[in-house]
Amino acid sequence: MSESADKVRRAVDTAVHRHAAESGPLLLILHAVQEELGCVPPEAVAPIAAALNLSRAEVHGVVSFYHHFREAAPGRYVVQLCRAEACQSMNARATESRARQLLGVDYGGTTRDGRVTLEAVYCLGNCACAPAMMVNGELHGRVTPERFVEIAAEWGVSS
Repeated sequence: MSESADKVRRAVDTAVHRHAAESGPLLLILHAVQEELGCVPPEAVAPIAAALNLSRAEVHGVVSFYHHFREAAPGRYVVQLCRAEACQSMNARATESRARQLLGVDYGGTTRDGRVTLEAVYCLGNCACAPAMMVNGELHGRVTPERFVEIAAEWGVSS
């Protein structure tokens, strides 16, 4: 077993051991695996399914349905742009467009250098300061296209 496969197996075993006895443990297990590995890799699906007596399709369906779960490790910077109504009403589309252009990726993508992952979210709870963005858990408000470029420069991304 490769080191990577062994790491996935340990993360799954730990999460299953911790949560299998709880009611409706699948989401708890998926969150725990993603917290440990940064994602829920495809090779984690079968052992999770076996542990919970579910089909691989059921587990994969949950992973692919929820935007929160990733199947590949994210970049060093995880950029979440809010796409909810309050942000959209404050011209978030212009910021989204500039972000996609500057980074060269669409939502769900990671830059070629592996530095930045761009994700869509639907409300960061910062509606009074829309448009909102979160980067590695740090909330930013009133993010214009120009402000996005300034913040991205802090990650080493330039236009």
